[in-house]
Amino acid sequence: MELKKYKLGEVLDVRRGASLAGKYYSNKGKYVRLTCGNFDYNNNCFKENTSKDDLFYVGDVRPEFIMEKGDIITPLTEQAIGLLGSTALIPESGKYIQSQDIAKIECKATLDKNFAFYLISSDVVKKQLSAAAQQTKIRHTSPDKIKDCTVWLPNIETQRQIGNLLSSLDRKIALNRAINRNLEAMAKQLYDYWFVQFDFPDENGRPYKSSGGKMVWSEKLKREIPEGWHCGNLLEIATFTNGLACQKFRPQNGEKGLPVVKIREMHDGITAETERVSENIPESIKVYNGDVLFSWSASLEVMLWAYGTGGLNQHIFKVTSANGNPKSFYYYQLLDYVSVFKQMADARKTTMGHITQDHLEQSTIAIPNDNHVTLMFEELINPLFEKMVNQQESITSLTKLRDELLPLLMSGQVEVAEAEKQILMAAENETEYVATRHTNSD
Repeated sequence: MELKKYKLGEVLDVRRGASLAGKYYSNKGKYVRLTCGNFDYNNNCFKENTSKDDLFYVGDVRPEFIMEKGDIITPLTEQAIGLLGSTALIPESGKYIQSQDIAKIECKATLDKNFAFYLISSDVVKKQLSAAAQQTKIRHTSPDKIKDCTVWLPNIETQRQIGNLLSSLDRKIALNRAINRNLEAMAKQLYDYWFVQFDFPDENGRPYKSSGGKMVWSEKLKREIPEGWHCGNLLEIATFTNGLACQKFRPQNGEKGLPVVKIREMHDGITAETERVSENIPESIKVYNGDVLFSWSASLEVMLWAYGTGGLNQHIFKVTSANGNPKSFYYYQLLDYVSVFKQMADARKTTMGHITQDHLEQSTIAIPNDNHVTLMFEELINPLFEKMVNQQESITSLTKLRDELLPLLMSGQVEVAEAEKQILMAAENETEYVATRHTNSD
């Protein structure tokens, strides 16, 4: 593959957004202002910003700053390490306003748009932006600095092939994420129906509370609960095992070791920067796909782990069954109770959540006196959990393949045809893996 040297400014334009006056920020309105919070920079895609309330803009704005679906944007400030060089595609026309911290990428005739999306986020460009970033409290770049980056490009037809190939991988990744969101929503809706509204099936298969099932007042919960239930705590339904200070257990004698699962890994999965821990740690703090994890410090998050075997670091609980209660029940009870823990952290006027065994013991939840209802719930939810883990494993595999192919395709070390073969092989291996896993689980 023949490559030609360019400055980015020869093949694209970079336009800074509008300066938006703070007095026109609002909690509602027609237009949403774009911020750096709209970049999911770990996955290099767009995300809705949920960290602020005043994201709407009600002042006048010129039409050229109203974004169209498919517009490429990149941040001009680095509010998180690794943000510079990230790219995102606008998901909807006529909704978002480009603010001054956001640049819009406009391709000239010699640059394919799909290819440009990956080119800006490639290591070649990111390293140049990082080296040229101005050193203030928050590092930032500029349209001119972006245009000054040096790149090597194939001809436009090869660009189209590379862009389409990488886009197809990202579409599959996005589809898997959407499937997982739908599965999670389905499972949570059923949990709410059974254990919040108490309309689990009665002995005749009818919704318990709506069909006149007897309810009794719980003074501790300050609400009615089904007869035959009681007020208990999270420790009654689950065991919470804290991780170790894994830096004390480094791999020895050339062993490969296990990746350390910290709060960062709960967000991003296993990366090249993830630390390793000895494989000889206790089994109780080894993490496997499908395990329930709860970060009891800082983020206060609950998740189904799906990134492979690892060693659990301190500040995270591995949550397992107590008294025969199934995973689906303690997972959603804990997930539901996290909002209470966050309120407790807010009351202490600290941004650092810090949940202890005492807090778990003081929790109050409604629990059936026997496991009949929770086991029925598990029978329905467990297949959804397995699908969610499978989907995340697929996302991880496809993301790894995309990230490996990206620099090789951009540098011409791998031809498009060879990359297509690798993708087809990965798809075949994934299908075989899921089929084998399903057979073994049966």
